[in-house]
Amino acid sequence: ELQQKAEETEVLKMELQMLETERVRLSLVEEKLMDVLQLLQQLRDLNISKRALGKILLSTLESCRDPQAGKAHLFEVLDTLYHELTACELLQSQPLEKAQGRQSLANPLVISC
Repeated sequence: ELQQKAEETEVLKMELQMLETERVRLSLVEEKLMDVLQLLQQLRDLNISKRALGKILLSTLESCRDPQAGKAHLFEVLDTLYHELTACELLQSQPLEKAQGRQSLANPLVISC
């Protein structure tokens, strides 16, 4: 019985470690998603055209076309989209203090469609 309890404890420790790893991964994805949403909000405030935004999205999807492991692929797509958005000329020409001032809205991540 003691051996069985020790095995159960080991299994529970492994499950806890897996859950902690998944929590960290989800936290990283959430942070990257928040960054992407903030950039999209800034671009919307700068009146980016739907065509330009579509080109950014298509470029992102094209560069991430070969799906890898599902979880890693999601982060790769978000990361690539983030870099594509930061390279946008509208954001490059936008003064930093003006862009930061717009982030002080009640909820800068609400994007109306």
